[in-house]
Amino acid sequence: GGLEFISSTDVSNAATASFTGFDSSKYDSYLFTCGNIVPATDAAIFGLRMSVDSGSNYLAASDSYFTIGADGISAGDASFIPQMYFDFGNVAATEGGSIDVKINNPQINARTYATGTGVHTNSGGTERNSTSGGGTKVATVVNAVQFLFNSGNITSGTITMYGLVNS
Repeated sequence: GGLEFISSTDVSNAATASFTGFDSSKYDSYLFTCGNIVPATDAAIFGLRMSVDSGSNYLAASDSYFTIGADGISAGDASFIPQMYFDFGNVAATEGGSIDVKINNPQINARTYATGTGVHTNSGGTERNSTSGGGTKVATVVNAVQFLFNSGNITSGTITMYGLVNS
């Protein structure tokens, strides 16, 4: 068992950051560390989408996921899974945040869930510690993930992918 580094990317003014290094023969679950993530648009919600075809397409319909909700995003059907309850501020030196996202057993043909826990500064300059998440609405095997904000680009940040090694 244990965590094994898979890949890392420094994001700079990009709409998304995608990870396709899923390998069910080696890993049971995945941890993504998202450090110093700053949105281009103030008051944006950070989240992710999942892929069932190794990243060629991402589930993005308005009813692809069930979410526990986020600030300004109702619980229920969603086009992405928010990973923090509160919005992110976009002042690079003093806002943004860091979050750990975990996806358990995406290789099993069942609903796949993603949960996030972290700390960030919201658009009002208030530090927030929160958790959010959700999952696919139908049973499916997930083999890629894409991080994004619900509005605007990711101005900056580093996202690193680790796999929980099969024992």
